[in-house]
Amino acid sequence: ASEASGSVVTWIGLLLLLAACGKSAQLPLQSWLLDAMEGPTPVSALIHAATMVTAGVYLIVRSNFIFDLSADARTAVWIVGGLTLLAGAIIGCAKDDIKKALAGSTMSQIGYMILAAGLGPIGYVFAIFHLLMHGFFKADLFLGAGAVMEGMHEQLNMRRFGALRTVMVVTWITFSSAWLSIMGVPPFSGFFSKDKIIQVAFGVGWLPGLAALFGALLTAFYMTRIWTMTFMGRARWTKDNEHPREATPSMLIPMIVLALLAFGAGAVLAYQDAIVGWLTPVTGYAEAELPINVHIIEVATLVLVVIGAVAAYLQYRRDVPLSPPQHVTPLTVAARKNLYGDAFNDVVLVRPGQWLTRLLVFSDNRGIDGVVNGLAALLGGTSSRLRRWQTGFVRSYALTMIGGSAILIAVVLLVRM
Repeated sequence: ASEASGSVVTWIGLLLLLAACGKSAQLPLQSWLLDAMEGPTPVSALIHAATMVTAGVYLIVRSNFIFDLSADARTAVWIVGGLTLLAGAIIGCAKDDIKKALAGSTMSQIGYMILAAGLGPIGYVFAIFHLLMHGFFKADLFLGAGAVMEGMHEQLNMRRFGALRTVMVVTWITFSSAWLSIMGVPPFSGFFSKDKIIQVAFGVGWLPGLAALFGALLTAFYMTRIWTMTFMGRARWTKDNEHPREATPSMLIPMIVLALLAFGAGAVLAYQDAIVGWLTPVTGYAEAELPINVHIIEVATLVLVVIGAVAAYLQYRRDVPLSPPQHVTPLTVAARKNLYGDAFNDVVLVRPGQWLTRLLVFSDNRGIDGVVNGLAALLGGTSSRLRRWQTGFVRSYALTMIGGSAILIAVVLLVRM
């Protein structure tokens, strides 16, 4: 009975995970998220900073009493989270469209939250903690991207940016606050939430811990790449956007508020474990037993962040080709194509779906509708032919009667002869 109960709980957990991923984590190979940036900037900021993230992560964390009954379900959750955070980060490293690069970042950061939610009582609190901090710095990043797009006359290609710090000073400063926060640089907010996820991930095993740690390196690289290509180096502006301008106050004021939150909100909630005390009655909480000293993890994380940031800065601070290089590694090619997520979906889902649809349409037209329409045609044709005998004219009926009588008399006479 215990094993059967565990199996049921596992399947329930997996279904909840799939439902959550459908709204939040977006299983690693799903790339439609990257194309959801075409809406207005405030909509993008809202979706990526709050709505989309809240739906899935909140669902899993609030369903903690179900996931706590099955280690297999929790394992499935953190595996999906780990794959998502790495896939999103890799995609973000290769995108030249600033909003699509940030969309890859959103995938990666949601992966962190899902991973934390799959760690059990040691991670639930920090999944929600990172959800809150992500809301601040990601909204700031998307609003900053929108300000850049507005200032550059709807240009989104970062290869056409550069040196914007000289003309968009406030946007640069606010964007920098969010940039440092998402990388987890102390004392910015992201440091307190993301580093906790990395630490407690080691409490479950080396695999989730290393995945989260490597994700920090990739995060530093792609975010510094965005920051450097947009604000640093030489100007690569075209004639259509050779006179960039600072954003209007209606855009700058929200960005300044979010930048302050991206800087200080994490420290406030982490002070004396305030976030833990606030959420524990709902999510539960347990101390993680780490295989190595927590300070070693903190130092390793910070070192990887510095390495990733420096590597991206050195690579993109000088001349950036106006066209993407074609002679690149297979991983870069895959990242540009969303890790072949579109091709995967096309082969596995879209084409079989089209074939199934065509088969069903054919079966419906030739089978179900064919039988119904054929029967209707048979009855209609038969009735139309029988109807010719019912003309409604008395003379026709009289003629028929006379003709019938003549035939009958002829038959009788023929028999008597």
